[in-house]
Amino acid sequence: MKNLINSFKYAINGLKEILVREKNFRLMALIALVVIITMFYFPTNYLDKAILLTMIFSVLILELINNVIERVMDFLQPQYDERVKIIKDLMATIVLLASFGAVIIGLIIFWPYVF
Repeated sequence: MKNLINSFKYAINGLKEILVREKNFRLMALIALVVIITMFYFPTNYLDKAILLTMIFSVLILELINNVIERVMDFLQPQYDERVKIIKDLMATIVLLASFGAVIIGLIIFWPYVF
């Protein structure tokens, strides 16, 4: 049981770290909160809610992975390296594409309620 409690503590420490140091993650978390409030404001069905929550968590998780990979790359190669830049750019592209997908899905779901 002590290991489980410690695991939760470590996870909460990681959440604090990302919220304090990463502006992009804070922005994504704020947008996620707005979407969650909106999905409960409008009469969305369970499937719509499940899809929205899946997209929200997918984008947030990908941003976390992006951040971890960036930090590892900076640790392994502190000096500028074009190869590291390409890796970071590719990771950012993954998050960007997931975010675009989330926006499109959000528009598909919320469009009938807004317009």
